Amino acid sequence: MPDATFATPDVTTFCRLDELGLVVVGHHHQPDRAVLACRVADDAVEEADRWCRRCGCEGRPRDTVTRRLAHEPVGWRPTTLLLSIRRYRCAGCGHVWREDTSRAAEPRAKLTRTALRWAVGLVCRHLTVARLAEALGVSWSTANTAVLAEGQRVLLEDPTRFDGVRVIGVDEHVWRHTRRGDKFVTVVIDLTPVRDETGPSRLLGARAVVDLPTAGGR
Repeated sequence: MPDATFATPDVTTFCRLDELGLVVVGHHHQPDRAVLACRVADDAVEEADRWCRRCGCEGRPRDTVTRRLAHEPVGWRPTTLLLSIRRYRCAGCGHVWREDTSRAAEPRAKLTRTALRWAVGLVCRHLTVARLAEALGVSWSTANTAVLAEGQRVLLEDPTRFDGVRVIGVDEHVWRHTRRGDKFVTVVIDLTPVRDETGPSRLLGARAVVDLPTAGGR
């Protein structure tokens, strides 16, 4: 057997933060979660971050702010990133801005891009949003909103998602009953894998339907 080759232990690489342009500078493990302190890697800092977007003068480091992001769980333990972000102040006009962290997460997002890909992949394998939220250490609403947005971008906007589809099913589903009316959604499902006995059905699309009155006109 060939000799195994080991590299120096590296939390940044192990947690796949190098893919996001981040580097771990500290960690704290609790019984119910792992917290990783990190910053933007030096080789990922954009040159444009140092220049004012208003007047073009050079910016000077002012201070740092901390952003909390849920990351892909390590060993199914919720993993939180404490990301330190540099803030710059323009020497000319006084404008203040932050260094770009869009490689790690969308603006105002609470999940990293890695966590989003992980969550969408498991939802496609029929894991519930409640279980995902528990694994990520976030609320159900946060997980659901993020997964729906990422699913819209990655799955529904994929031009190849209809390739190989030969059998479809269409149905309406009542997903919420209210006194003012029922909430319906129309779903389109790819039944080709079921007919060919190669796998489960696949959701192709869903569209909400306006409220319909309940029985009895209530």
